[in-house]
Amino acid sequence: MRNKFLGTGEPGWHPVRKVKVVLSGLRFAILYDASVAWKVVVSALVLVLFGLSRSWRDFLLVLVATGQMLAAELLNSAVEGVCDFLVNQEDRRIRAIKDMAAAAAGIAIVLWLLVLVWEIGRMAGLWPGF
Repeated sequence: MRNKFLGTGEPGWHPVRKVKVVLSGLRFAILYDASVAWKVVVSALVLVLFGLSRSWRDFLLVLVATGQMLAAELLNSAVEGVCDFLVNQEDRRIRAIKDMAAAAAGIAIVLWLLVLVWEIGRMAGLWPGF
């Protein structure tokens, strides 16, 4: 893969290689980060549940919220990993960076849960949909 900044590596765009990189990153996150692993498992179960529901609109809403939550969690894990790699001692600036990344993941999780509660409530007939 070509490095845009150093000008090294193979030129060209390779979509299969990109998919392999995505799957490799996801695999690594699942194997080595428990907070990502359990969210992937729960997300898969939720998506199967909503995939079997009668409404594709509801499924797509849950899919988008789930994807956003998982992306935020993966970015949080990546930021924490880079911070730990760069600085191996206690640093207030690194703590602030990690806290901001965790806050982003936390907001995504809260929004995901709100969507799930709303959609489960609609499916159970607790409140009407739009």
